[in-house]
Amino acid sequence: MSDQTGNFAGKVILITGGTGNIGLATASRLAGMGAAIALLDLDEGRLAEACKGLGTQDTLAKGYVCNVTSVEDVHKTINAIISDFGKIDFLFNNAGYQGSFAPLHTYPEDDFARVMQINVCGAFNVMKAVSEHMVSRRFGRIVNTASMAGVQGPPNMAAYAASKFAIVGLTQTASKDLAPYNIRVNAISPAFMGPGFMWDRQVELQASAGSQYFSTDPEEVSRQMINSVPMRRYGDINEIPGVVAFLLGEDSSYMTGVNLPIAGGIL
Repeated sequence: MSDQTGNFAGKVILITGGTGNIGLATASRLAGMGAAIALLDLDEGRLAEACKGLGTQDTLAKGYVCNVTSVEDVHKTINAIISDFGKIDFLFNNAGYQGSFAPLHTYPEDDFARVMQINVCGAFNVMKAVSEHMVSRRFGRIVNTASMAGVQGPPNMAAYAASKFAIVGLTQTASKDLAPYNIRVNAISPAFMGPGFMWDRQVELQASAGSQYFSTDPEEVSRQMINSVPMRRYGDINEIPGVVAFLLGEDSSYMTGVNLPIAGGIL
């Protein structure tokens, strides 16, 4: 995207869930636009590999191992990033966990708690710590990864749906709380994204859940999901970073508290 190179020159972005498909694709896009990248994830080896692929003589990329569910770990990591880069301009709050697939009455309680701890408490921990820094500078742009599961609750995904509904609400409240400090907070809601591990996992687990909504045959589940999308295809991971860049950039300067579907026409 040569016409976009340099749009974010001089900006520093923190991306959580940085070595996952969405995080890494977004990091690559924003690095190409001139941003310095701080990647946050749990796997030191994957972080090192990801940063090796992102960093150039013009773009700095550095990885940080951090458990977003730990308030202490988050604050320590945010302080390290600010020390290394001097500031944080943008946050792509993207770390998450999909959880189990089961109807509500059999959904495992421990997994529900884990999903909420990572997806909701983790997102809050990072956003709170980063926003403290942004408030002191009176500037910031935040994009949270929600999901169409947080717009229309899907069957067999009680924890994930609840966590993503929470992210939409958290985005709306944070946008109001932070607006006086020139900080915009928006969200994206991807629907079915593929191909790859997450698509295959969702298809297989919906098939095995044994509900009236999907076949028990994964191939048929795949067709059922695709046929529920007006555009009749799943989205490509690389269709997400441009939307994130738009929400971080000044083309969206009068937008805050918005949740943008990336969903092929599902509303």
